[in-house]
Order: sequence, then C-alpha cells, then structure tokens
Amino acid sequence: MIDEAARDSRRERRRGRTGEAGSQSSRRPNYRSLKNPFLPQPIFSDDQVASIHDTALRVLEELGIKVLLPQAREIFARAGALVDPDTDMVHIGRDIVAAALASAPKSIPALAGDRSRDLLLELGSITFLAGAGAPNVTDLERGRRPGTLGAFEELTKLIQHFDVLHMLCPCIEPQDVDNRFRHYAVNRAQLTLSDKFPFVFARGTPQVEDGFEMIRLARGLSEDEFRAGAHCYTIINTNSPRQLDIPMAQGIIDFARAGQVLVITPFCLAGAMAPITVAGALTLQHAEALAGLALAQIVRPGAPVLYGSFSSNVDMKSGAPAFGTPEHVKATLGAGQLARFIGLPWRSGAGSAANISDAQAAHESQFALWGSVLAGATVCIHAAGWLEGGLSVSFEKLITDIEAVQSIAELCAATPGDDDAIGFEAIAEVQPGGHFFSAGHTMARYRTAFYEPLVADWSNFGNWTQSGSKTASERATGIWKRILADFEPPASAAATAGVLDEFIARRTEAGGAAPVS
Repeated sequence: MIDEAARDSRRERRRGRTGEAGSQSSRRPNYRSLKNPFLPQPIFSDDQVASIHDTALRVLEELGIKVLLPQAREIFARAGALVDPDTDMVHIGRDIVAAALASAPKSIPALAGDRSRDLLLELGSITFLAGAGAPNVTDLERGRRPGTLGAFEELTKLIQHFDVLHMLCPCIEPQDVDNRFRHYAVNRAQLTLSDKFPFVFARGTPQVEDGFEMIRLARGLSEDEFRAGAHCYTIINTNSPRQLDIPMAQGIIDFARAGQVLVITPFCLAGAMAPITVAGALTLQHAEALAGLALAQIVRPGAPVLYGSFSSNVDMKSGAPAFGTPEHVKATLGAGQLARFIGLPWRSGAGSAANISDAQAAHESQFALWGSVLAGATVCIHAAGWLEGGLSVSFEKLITDIEAVQSIAELCAATPGDDDAIGFEAIAEVQPGGHFFSAGHTMARYRTAFYEPLVADWSNFGNWTQSGSKTASERATGIWKRILADFEPPASAAATAGVLDEFIARRTEAGGAAPVS
C-alpha cells in the first residue's frame, strides 16, 4: 500500500499537470544559461561544405549582390569591392570576406538589464526566443486580430515570465500606434516590463538612435559605455535573391558602428527565392549572409555579428512557405555545418505554417526546434508561439511550445551517474515485487526528481473528464491568463518608466521618427 508521502508526491505532481492550479513544488530548474549537450548532426560531407562555401564566394565575386543604399556601396568600394554604378551591383572579393571572417568575434557577451540574465553567444551555447515579426495575434478568447500595443505588452510579460526564453523579440507589430512613434512604445514596453536582452528595430538611423538612447537611459550608461558592450540586437533580413535593401543596409552600418549585435539572416525559401535544392538554397543563403557580415566588419572590425539561417521550402502547389518540413530540418543542419566551417555563432528558426494551434502546429514546431538543437544553433528564434508562417503569434501556442522548449532545456542539464544516483542501496532496500515509492532513495528526491509539466495533463480519463475535458490549448488559456493577472515587472525595469517617458514626450513633441524604406 502506498504510504502518505507517496500520495503527497503524486498530489503535488498532479497540481503541476494541468498548469492551471499551479505547482507548489520546491523544484527550481535553472534555464537561464544553456549549453547544448548534443553532437551536431551533419547532412553534407566536409568536402561538400567546402564546395558550398567556395560557390558562395563565387556568387559574390562573379554575380555580385545588389545593394540599394548608396552609403553601403561606397563603404564596399573603399574596401576594394567592385561597384557597378549603373546597376548598383557590388562584387565582393574573397579577400574581403576572409578579412571579415577573421575579425568577426567568435564569442559575444550579450548584456541584459539584470546581470543574471546576461548571455554568451557562441558555438555550443543555445538560447531560445519566442515567435517574432507577426502582424497579427490570436488567442481562443479574443480571436485572431491585428497586433496592438496592448497585445505586445502582454506577450512581453509572458516572455519575461519564462526563463527558457532568453531574449526579448518583436513578437508582433503594434499597428494601433503611428509608425513615427511605434518604436518608442515597443522599446518602452521591453525596458519597463523586462530585464532581458532587448531588440531594437533597424528601420532607419533616427529610429535606431532613439532606441539606443532609450537603452542608455534605462541602463544608466554613457555613450562610451554603451558602445563598449552589446546591450541590444537587431535582425537583418536580405531580400533574396541577392539584394540588400536600404533600411537593412543602414541597420548593418548603424549597429556595427555602435557595437551592437547584428543577426544577419537571409530568408531563402527553396523553389521560390532560392534554388529548389537544399544545397542550392544554402549556397545562396551563405553568400547573402557573408555579404552582410562583410559590410559590418568593414564598418567596424570586431562588430558582433551572428550568422543567420532561416531557409525552408515552399508548397509548390500554392507557393506558400512551409516550416518544420524535412527540407527545413535539412537546411538547418546544413547551416550549422556552414556556421562551424566559418567558426561563428549563428541563428536558426523554428515555427509552423499551421493556421491554428493544433497537432500540425505542434508537429512542425517541434521538428523545426529539434533541427535547431541537432544543428548546434546558438540562437533559435520562433521557438514558441509562431503560426501561419509568421503571420500570427498565438498565446496558447506560446504556452504549449514552452513545454517543448523546457523539455529541451531539461536535456541540457547534466544527468547524475555517480554511485548515489545509480542507487544500489535503493535496489537492495526494495524486496522483489515491492515498490520504490517509500524507499529512502525516493523520499530524498521525489520533490525535485522529475520535470513537472506546464500544460500537459497526466491524469486518467475519468479525472480528466471530471475536470472539464480540457484540451491542451484550453488549459494553456488558463495559464497565460493567470500569468498576466499575477505579473509584476522587475523593480529595476519598472523604475525606468519616468526617465523613458520624459524622453518619449520630448521626441513625440518633435514629431517622432518615421521609418526608412
């Protein structure tokens, strides 16, 4: 018969199963700094990786990349690149790329608002971000709708709540705020609601400088102190195939000059904006990423840059992007090989093309997530909440995806294998046909031995039915609502509101800053 301690163990674990009652467990896992324990999985031979790299260099030398920003073309020209003034094509020599790869840092300290949330971005570490860049937001109670500032703030609170999401991100676009002032609202939300590593949009120098100034004010940094360390990041997307537009090129220049992190990410969909083969898509991706990386290093040797990959395929019947496919996973594995070939930290992407948070969404997201883990990605964006190929972020999916991400984080922790863990004495204590519920080995560990699920329900069918027969998504609704109801921002972050509001008031009175296109 199971004794009271064993029943207590089961009751306590069950409280954590629904995710709605909350868990009273003393278990406090540390998800803030993760090292990837898995050996990177290759899909290409070493010779094939070298050939992809060499072909990408040929693309830059012989075919070139179209650079729409005159200042960027001038910077490339001063470094020795050949610029065609009639076509805006820039032909970048191998020597320029080699010099850029030599100066790009292999390890990047990312400084958060709280030192305990600082990150070290390098090969071997792994960080997760929520879904980003969506125009819409959705949840079961309020439905699918255009992104608003209120929804952005709610998602920022959820991201702050979960330690396994290591950086902030532009989860959705707050379309209810004029685009001259939107960056103020987004930056304020990040800096007053969270102490994690923040994101700043690269939408023209005026908006970028506003973002940098808000971080300096919030963190109490001089301009020199700000430029001496990486306090924020941005995402730079090329316009595949072979084009770098004005705001993205300007963003590379602005962030490189300020010493802030650039995540240079081509978006190569095989069969649409890239060759239909995985190797061909990766060749184009590699060329475009190297071009952006070279521009950053020309502007400021040693500028913190992450190699970026987000290649997948399209549905050849409709042209719609697909994610979590075998080709997406293969492209991620190949990108990891290329990143290791050049020795740089790199960014991958998870996500799903499903329209709602259902089995398809979970299947695609987890395949893409595992692709990133097995490829050795330093940063995995869109790890939680991303739907419709990036057209929406779902509150429920963010919660259910957190379950998968936290499971990955658990696998990053060391598993004890010493004599005490092997437990010969425990095996000897329990007689044949007995049970281990009340064994001393169990009693000393039962409160902290196992991962306690956030949203999964392990109750039997009868108990589940009596509790309302809720699906995982329905349970997730209760979880995010409870988190938002109980949320309190970090005191250090909330304390920055006054100085930020004064800055925003001055800039708003002056007309704000329109985005550059």
